[in-house]
Amino acid sequence: MAPFFYAHKSPRIYGNKDTMTTTASRPFAHFIELLSSMRFAISLLVFICLASIIGTVIPQGRSANAYIDMFGPFWFDVFNRFSIWHIYNNWWFLVTMAFLVTSTSLCLIRNAPKMLKEARSFREHIRTSSLRSFHHRVELDTTRGVTAATASVQAWLQRQGYAVRQRDEGDSVLLAAKRGSGNRLGYICAHASIVIICVGGLLDSELPVRLQVWLMGKTPIVENMLIADVPERGRLSINNPSYRANVLIPEGSSRDTAVVNVDDGALVQPLPFSITLKKFIVDYYSTGMPSRFASLVEVTDPGTGKKFDATIEVNEPLHFKGVTVYQSSFDDGGSQVELVGYALAGPSDKSFELKSRVGQSSDVTMKSAGKELKVEVTKLRPINVEDLSAGDPSAPKPFGEHVAAVTGSAAGKVNKNLRNIGPSVEYRVTDASGQSTLFHNYMVPIDLDGARIMLAGVQEPGKAGFRYLRLPVDEESSVADFMRLRAALADPVARQLATQRLVANYSGSPEEQKALQISAERALDTFATGGLVAISNFLEKNVPVPEQRRAADIIIRLLGSSIAELRNVARERAGLAALPNTPEKMEEIADWSRLAVAALSDLALYPSPIMMTLKTFEHVQASVFQVSRTPGKITVYIGCLLLVIGVFTMFYVRDRRIWVWLRPEETSGGTRVLAAMTSQKRTLDFNREFDRFKQALMRLNQA
Repeated sequence: MAPFFYAHKSPRIYGNKDTMTTTASRPFAHFIELLSSMRFAISLLVFICLASIIGTVIPQGRSANAYIDMFGPFWFDVFNRFSIWHIYNNWWFLVTMAFLVTSTSLCLIRNAPKMLKEARSFREHIRTSSLRSFHHRVELDTTRGVTAATASVQAWLQRQGYAVRQRDEGDSVLLAAKRGSGNRLGYICAHASIVIICVGGLLDSELPVRLQVWLMGKTPIVENMLIADVPERGRLSINNPSYRANVLIPEGSSRDTAVVNVDDGALVQPLPFSITLKKFIVDYYSTGMPSRFASLVEVTDPGTGKKFDATIEVNEPLHFKGVTVYQSSFDDGGSQVELVGYALAGPSDKSFELKSRVGQSSDVTMKSAGKELKVEVTKLRPINVEDLSAGDPSAPKPFGEHVAAVTGSAAGKVNKNLRNIGPSVEYRVTDASGQSTLFHNYMVPIDLDGARIMLAGVQEPGKAGFRYLRLPVDEESSVADFMRLRAALADPVARQLATQRLVANYSGSPEEQKALQISAERALDTFATGGLVAISNFLEKNVPVPEQRRAADIIIRLLGSSIAELRNVARERAGLAALPNTPEKMEEIADWSRLAVAALSDLALYPSPIMMTLKTFEHVQASVFQVSRTPGKITVYIGCLLLVIGVFTMFYVRDRRIWVWLRPEETSGGTRVLAAMTSQKRTLDFNREFDRFKQALMRLNQA
C-alpha cells in the first residue's frame, strides 16, 4: 500500500492556505480532490477485491437452472438482480473499474509532475540551521582549505555514485548530493501500471460490445433462429475491436461466425476467416474422463482464398488475423440415433421405432394412453466408465432395495474395478401440459449383483443425477421379453390364463387347486393395479398383524410363480417358444421373475407412459471453440512490466541525500565542515552508509 500513501497525499503539502480555501469552496474542485484521493481509490480496490472473491467462489456463466438448483428460487432472484453469474462483465463492476482508472489517473496527473520535480531537485538552498536539526549529521574542523576540502568531499561522493551540485556563497561552499532519486519513478510506474492494466482489462471485457448495445442500437437476440436469419441489429461488425465468442463446429462442417452471449440473449460475431473441423480427437483416462482432446481444422482466408491446416488443443490455440481460437470443450455434433419405444400402459406389446438426432424433438402419439408426447434426444454418450464393484452377487437385495444408484466416475486415483458399460442415451419427454422429465438409458445390459440387467434412469424433480431401474433382459440381451410380460400383466385374460396353468401344474386336491387359483388371481390382479405397494396395502387391511409377514412370504412366492407362467403366455402370443422347463433352467427363470416383479412394481411410479431404448447410433463429434480478439492483452503485458519495475524500484532503490557546508575558519586557516544525511527509509544499511560517510569526512584531517 506504500505507493498509494505517497501518490494520494493531500495537495496541501504543495499548496498554500489561500489556494486550499479557494479549492474547497468550489464543488467541482472538491469532487476532483475526492475522486483523486487515497481513501477513494482504496475503497474502490476493496470493492473490486470483494467482487472478485465472489466471482471466484461462485461459478460463472452457467445456466439459470444450475443456479436455481444451487441456491433455490428466492436467492437466485436476489443474486440475479446483481448479475453475479457474470460478475466481471456486469455494468456495476465495469463502472467501478472505470472510476478506479479515473481516480488513479487524476492522482498521477496531479502528483507526477511534483514527484519528477522533486526527483530532479538537489535542494541546494538549505541553510545551516536546518542541517543541525537532522539526526544524522557531522560537524568538524579540518586543517585543509575550503577548496581542497571541497574537492576531496566531492570526489568521494562521486565515487559512491552520488550526483553532486555545488553552490558558492561568498567564501563558503555547499555541496548538495543525491542518489536513488529514481525511487520516485517507481511510484509513478506502479500507479501508471494500475491504470494501464485496468484499461487493458476494460478493452478485453464486454464493455466494447455493451457500448454498441447501449449506443449503437445492437439488440441481443433471445428467440431461437438460424444464424442466417439474424437481422442486422443482432450482428456485430467484422471489425469489432474486442470480443469473446463461442462457436460449435460438428465434424465435416464449417463456420465463419461465432456467438457472443450478452445477458439472456446473443449477438452474431462474423469472423475474418472460416474454420472447417476435419476431425476431432479425444483420448480417455481409465476413469472415462477425457485425457486429451484436439481438433484438426482447416482455416480459409476469404480475402485471398488461401487455406492451411492447424491443430487446436488445450493450451495450444490458433492465432490468425488478430483472432485467437481456443479449444474450449467438445459436444455432440448432431449424432443420429435410432430408438425403440415401448408403451408402459395398456395390454399392447407393440414397439415402435424413432429415428432422430441429438438436439432434435419428435412428436409421439400414444394411442393406448391417449397422449401426445414430445421426445427430445439431449445427449449421446458412446462410452460410460463406471465403478460397479459395490455389487455383491452373494448378498441379493430385497425387493425394497432394487433401485440401483450408478454415478459417473471422475478422474482420480486408479480404480481397477472401473469398466466401460457401453453407450447410453439421454432424452427428455414432454407431455401436453409442458411437464418435462429427463431419462438416461443404457444400450447394452450389464452384470450387477449377479444378474444381467438393463439400467433405465430417471431424474427426479428438483434433484441432480439419476435413479435407475433394473430391467431383466432375455436371451437376446434385450428388454423385449420384459415388455411383453408388462403388456400381459395389463391384460385380465392373460392373467387368468397364467393362473390356470399354474394350478394345472399343482398336484393337490380340487379344493386346494381352486383356492390356489383364487389366491393367484387376486395376487396378480392386485399387483397389476399398483405393484408391491398395492400388495402391502392389501395385507395391512385384510391380514392380522402377526400373520402379515408369513402371508407376505407366501404371496411373494406365489407372485413369482405366476409371473413365470405369465411370461410364457406372453411369449406364446408373440409366436415364441415357451421357456424350457428343465431343472437347470428353473433357478435362472426364478431369478429373472424376481427381478421382473421388482421392475414391474417400479413401473407403477415411472413418470412416463413410454420408455425408449437405444438400438443403433452414428456418433458425430463437435468442437466448442472460444474465439477472442483481445487488443488489451499487449496493454496488460506492458502494465505488468511497469508494475514489476515500479515495485522493484520502490523497494530496492533508496533515495539518499547529503548536504555538506564548508566554511573557512579565520583563526586557524582551516575549514569548518557541517554535513547531514537523510533517506526515506532509515534502515541498517543507511546507518552503515552514514558511518562510512562520517569516516570519510574525518579523514580530511589526515595528511
